[in-house]
Amino acid sequence: MTLTAAVIALLGAFLLLAGGYLTWLGGSWFYLACGAGLLLAACGIYQRRNWGRLVYLGVLVLTLIWAVIETGFSWWPMASRLGLLIVLGLWLVSPWMERHFQAAATARLRLNYGLAGVVVAVGLITFASTLKSTAIVTGVVADTVNPSADLGPEMPVGEWHAYGGNNYGQRYSPLAQITTDNVQHLAVAWQIQTGDVRLETDVTETTYEATPLKVGDTLYLCTPHNWAMALNADTGETRWKFVPNVGVDQQRQHQTCRGLALYQPASVTEGQCQQQLFLPTSDAKLYALDAQTGELCTDFAERGQLDLLHNMPFQQSGYYYSTSPPLVVGDTVIVAGAVNDNYDINSPSGVIRAYHAKTGQLLWNWDSGHPFDTSPLDPNDPSQTYAVSSPNSWAVASADEQLGLAYFSMGNRTPDQLGSYRNESEEKYASSVVALDIKTGEAKWVQQFVHHDLWDMDTPSQPSLLDLDTAEGKQPALVVPTKQGDVYVLNRETGAPILPITEHPAPKGLMVQDEFTAETQPASALTFNPPELTESDMWGGTLIDQLLCRIQFKQLNYQGRYTPPSEQGTIVYPGNFGVFNWGSVAVDPKRQIMFGMPLRLAFISRMVHKDNLDHSTEFNTGEQGVNFNQGADYAVELKPFLSPLGVPCQQPPWGTIAAADLVTGKTIYQYVNGSVRDLTPLPLDFEMGVPGIGGPIITAGNLAFLAATVENSFKAYDLVSGEVLWKTRLPAGGQATPMTYLNSQGEQMVVLVVGGHGSIGTQAGDYVIAYKLKP
Repeated sequence: MTLTAAVIALLGAFLLLAGGYLTWLGGSWFYLACGAGLLLAACGIYQRRNWGRLVYLGVLVLTLIWAVIETGFSWWPMASRLGLLIVLGLWLVSPWMERHFQAAATARLRLNYGLAGVVVAVGLITFASTLKSTAIVTGVVADTVNPSADLGPEMPVGEWHAYGGNNYGQRYSPLAQITTDNVQHLAVAWQIQTGDVRLETDVTETTYEATPLKVGDTLYLCTPHNWAMALNADTGETRWKFVPNVGVDQQRQHQTCRGLALYQPASVTEGQCQQQLFLPTSDAKLYALDAQTGELCTDFAERGQLDLLHNMPFQQSGYYYSTSPPLVVGDTVIVAGAVNDNYDINSPSGVIRAYHAKTGQLLWNWDSGHPFDTSPLDPNDPSQTYAVSSPNSWAVASADEQLGLAYFSMGNRTPDQLGSYRNESEEKYASSVVALDIKTGEAKWVQQFVHHDLWDMDTPSQPSLLDLDTAEGKQPALVVPTKQGDVYVLNRETGAPILPITEHPAPKGLMVQDEFTAETQPASALTFNPPELTESDMWGGTLIDQLLCRIQFKQLNYQGRYTPPSEQGTIVYPGNFGVFNWGSVAVDPKRQIMFGMPLRLAFISRMVHKDNLDHSTEFNTGEQGVNFNQGADYAVELKPFLSPLGVPCQQPPWGTIAAADLVTGKTIYQYVNGSVRDLTPLPLDFEMGVPGIGGPIITAGNLAFLAATVENSFKAYDLVSGEVLWKTRLPAGGQATPMTYLNSQGEQMVVLVVGGHGSIGTQAGDYVIAYKLKP
């Protein structure tokens, strides 16, 4: 009895004190009142008086009413508010506790039954909230299909020639053997392990993100340490392996490879590679490999190897490399790269360069820091250099060869949260999509998605190309999703909006010295930008850490999307992890819709003046933690907005799946996606809507395939309704975009690389798994 009273008193005292502080900050007074009620109940329970239990039950009932008012009768928010109180209430009315209270036996039992009924009723009401639909938007895709839609560059039936299928980046396959009627019969056809495993000395973000290519009877893929591999498409047997020995470098922010690029020359002479694969590596090299043997194509650059650090103004080890495959169009290979965020104001350039795919000769270079002269620099003249730290393009690129344009999603100049180092051109091209002339590198048009970006809102996704039937007639379209949740639909020839883009006033307020914010920020008519956070959106595993999250919310700087970074600390929501990231979306050119995985995760950004840095501060070489920003006045601390228990401070869902009409800009459906099975010690398949990273594909069988979440599962969705039709467990994290092809027997296969993702902490592995229908 004494221990029970002490526990309730401690909980009450905490809620009273912390709730009082929250009230002083301008937050909800309920925790203060709840704490006072629990302290009063603890007094009665300590004295073994039944009025103590009655007071406790009163607190429980009032908490239920408050929870319903705040949450709208939603399970996860209600469970965090009521779970701990219900557990303590059940203990108070248990037979072990009932006999300790003062009263005649009959009266005591009668009262206990009544009290137990109240506790059970509160529990049942809370549990009943699980019956609420997980739909955010409900609907079905219209049964309208254009059989003559443009699927992009032609390739043999059942092959997959580029990261997104082809250079249109649609992630769409016309294969239709696997359908909504038979997908439940998918089973593992073969499974292999590459042998490239995560090392203890690797950087945090060592990740399997590769999507294989399928050419002829062979699959081609790369691994985190930049091995290139060729596999028998029927069996998974390794045909060759190329290991460039990139080594370990703690200066790299990423250790990954999203894919290889295929070059098929129109003509070759004896001794040249018939088919060529380009492999980008994390030590800033580009290798040209013979697709048949894995040997170097020695006619390219320096005997098959090109050093991408040529003409860079700064060449710090690990600061520059390509994580995405280059873009091959005709006889041109165009290479972009990633520049480490927030390391040094004097970093390598984000220049985009075009080389002759056979010889490696530099054809042009477009540098967003000096964008008007694309004539190639002399690779052998170290005095000729590109712009320092100019905005880079680390995402996968797309191209329309008929229009002669290549499309690049642009990032920001480092440091990402400080804008005073940028010139006029860098301001113009940062956080945008730009169309470059394939022959000359000249920028034909640009559409910016964040003005004066101070939030690391790089455009992370490959643009997808398709034709749209609009009121103005058929238009060549480009679809690009952004970290902040907007999906922009543009005319890919002119850059003009197809779906409206509007400008909205941006927040002002706390900022660092010599900084400013843009007056307005753009928004697309098609958006998955989540609703603005409120105090009642704060969550946690229990009432205790939910209260602590509310206190954080009130202490931090937050005025909605695009709240300026500050020394106080700013909530960035959507966070710089992104509503969408490199996984992008898949588009169905025949139905003119998109399918994707919008996320909802808040981050905290805090600027730290160098004079205020603790000498014991450990600087992080990843994208989270304290980044030093060498040469700048401010370091930046980045982290997810988490409770003391390590769960997001904002209430679920954190992950969804959605489909949208690209002609009207309307969301067709959006559902909570992903269970907590791999986030808890118990294998509970509660559908909570969990985060992840990776992308989907769509097939003509009316299916969308997606893994990506922190739940180690691979799913097939009914494209029309969003319903999960098939689900299978994975041996590791599936944070890669799948692909599909035909094997030599004409059977449709679906392949997923399964190796985990360092930054979201999923299970590491080195698997490649192929599925097909059971005979």
